[in-house]
This record gives sequence, C-alpha cells and structure tokens, in this order.
Amino acid sequence: MINWPNFISQLFNGLALGALLALISSGLTIIYGTLGVLNLAHGAMFMIGGYAGYVAYSYTGSFILAVIAGSLFVMLLGVAMERIIIRHFYHRPHEDQLLVTFGLGICFVEIVRLIFTSQSQVVPPPALLQGITSLGFLFYPTYRLAVVGIVAVALGGLFLILYRTRLGMIVRAGIEDSVMVDSLGINVYRVFMIVFGIGAMAAGFAGIINAPVVSLTPGVGDDILVETFVVVVIGGVGSFPGAILGGLIAGEIISITSMFNPGYAYVMLFAAMTLVLVLRPHGLLGTQGRE
Repeated sequence: MINWPNFISQLFNGLALGALLALISSGLTIIYGTLGVLNLAHGAMFMIGGYAGYVAYSYTGSFILAVIAGSLFVMLLGVAMERIIIRHFYHRPHEDQLLVTFGLGICFVEIVRLIFTSQSQVVPPPALLQGITSLGFLFYPTYRLAVVGIVAVALGGLFLILYRTRLGMIVRAGIEDSVMVDSLGINVYRVFMIVFGIGAMAAGFAGIINAPVVSLTPGVGDDILVETFVVVVIGGVGSFPGAILGGLIAGEIISITSMFNPGYAYVMLFAAMTLVLVLRPHGLLGTQGRE
C-alpha cells in the first residue's frame, strides 16, 4: 500500500542508495576521465572490498578495522592491477580495454567464489548504529542513515583531494589534456597509478560500507556495475560533481519506482539515461570528452 510514510521511507532509501552509487561512480569517472580506461572490473572491486572487510571483521570483530582493511586492500589491488596490466592498454583501442577489464572482473569473481563459495556472508553494522531511529515522522534504520553521512564524508575527502591538492590539479588537468600534462615534465604514469588506486579504493570502501545493508555474494558487484555506468552517463563522463548528481538521481529513480512496481525500476533508470543522452549527450554536468 502506498502512503506518505512509505513514500518518505523510499525517499530515504533512494538517498542512501544514491549516495553509495555516487561514491562508486566517482571512482569510475575519475579513472576514465584521467586514464581514458573503461574499467569493467570496477564492480568486482566493489565486491572484493566487501569480502576483504568481512575477513578483517571475522578476525578483529571491529567494523572500523574492517572498513580500513577493505579499502586499503582494494587500493593495493588497484595499484598492482594498473602497474602490471592496465598501463599496457592506455594506447590500445577501447575494445581491448573493455575486454581485459571485463576478463579481470570475471577472474576476481571466480577467485572469490572459489575461496568463499557462493554462500552469502553477512557483516553486521557496529553496535552504535544498530536498530532504528525516530525522525519524528518516521522510524528508519539507524545504519542506513549513517551510510548517507559516511558516504558524504568520503565524497568530501575526494573533493578535497581533487580540488585542493596538487595531485588533484594534475588529475583535473589530465582529464582536460593529458598530452599537455606529460609535456610539462610530470610523471603521468605515476599519477595514473595513484588515480587508479584511489578510484579502486572508492569502490572497495563502498563495498564494505554496503555489506551490512546487502549480504555479500560473489555476484554482488554485477548489478552495481550496470547502475554505476548509468550514473556516469547521466552525470557526465569525467565529472566528479556529475557522479554525485547522477548517483542521487539514479538512487531516487530506483527506489521510488520500486515502490510502485520493482520490475520497472531498471526500465525507468535506463529511460532517464536515454532522455539525458538525447537532451545532453555529454551528461548533465559533463563536457565534451577526450577523442
């Protein structure tokens, strides 16, 4: 039954989902905007972050340590992936980039499935964030409210890195013209490695933050990857603010549509993406991308 409390609850669900999608998409759009690489393994990194955090939680019982371990593990995985494989594909056709990252994503999923099986795993939220919170007009799960705040802090941290540091200046310059950055004597490959690690870390961080909301399975990153690419297209490829705006829009579309008919959630999401592509081919906050 559709009523105001249910509708408001779905709005909050959409906000939590949208914030999570914004964080994952920010990592993906930074990687593509700077490196020009379409990383189809990004969903697998989201999943691995959850499992790495699950392992850390199993040994320590600390959710904070689980978040740190999950994020750092995926960041190191991203750095190794860039140094060993991805940097050999910067000047290759996009089709090759798609195939290699898609293959890596499949390998990651199957390795996790081999180690943990297909059985779902659960990471409980910290004790302080369990239960429900009264908002005066609505009772809502405390942890989901916390997710919005945690993701907002993480996005704020990424914003400071991108817009208040020398590395961020180089990254944004690289998005506009990587050849010019290289001609200025900056070691672009070192920057690329750092950027790929940061983008991967954003996915891993989101993976462990989402673990108390949705149970971990090896395929948990598949759907999120599709949603993330839609978010990047809606917001604008290479645009950090666009990733945030696109994530919030996508989260609300999925959540509100699910209230009426869950089967049409993705239909409406792709319809919104199509509308944006027709009216603004470069996305809501995007600019013309690299050739």
